[in-house]
Amino acid sequence: MSDDGDKTELTAFQAALAAEHAAVYGYGVVGGRVDDRRRGEAKAAYDAHRARRDALAREVRDLGGRPVAASAAYALPFAVRDPADAVRLAARLEQRVAGVYADLVRSTAGARRTSAAEALREAAVRAVGWSGRSVAFPGLAERAGEGTGTGTDAGTGAETAAGADTATGAGAAGATPSGSASAVR
Repeated sequence: MSDDGDKTELTAFQAALAAEHAAVYGYGVVGGRVDDRRRGEAKAAYDAHRARRDALAREVRDLGGRPVAASAAYALPFAVRDPADAVRLAARLEQRVAGVYADLVRSTAGARRTSAAEALREAAVRAVGWSGRSVAFPGLAERAGEGTGTGTDAGTGAETAAGADTATGAGAAGATPSGSASAVR
């Protein structure tokens, strides 16, 4: 891969890592508000995002980068006051993460692409579980409705996963860090 290709791949991995940081934060909120019958589902998603986050940090280091750090807090796309809001937030988190992984699939090849595609599939399946709806092209269709083809959020300008899209291709999972210029929708 060329130096430009390596830089693009590293940028996509950093965006995915930022998205996973935001997803982990978001699921902390979901877990605190979701009703008892869905708490196990929220815990499983939280654990899955933590595992992906850790794997992505290793990938970033393997590519010669310094993993982006999590923000202390993230602005949520809406107030989460009850179990219905928590379910809606979980669906949003997964849709946003799927968008970031779609970018990662596009930026990688070989085993890394396979892993990114698996992460995209997992996020899409969880999004359907939370929202009850599916889309033809997970990770792409969600962003089309927001008027953006790339997105960023999670503290590093990564928003796709968080909600407020910017044009960096980075993504955060449903939340933007507090004080950031991007907002989660």
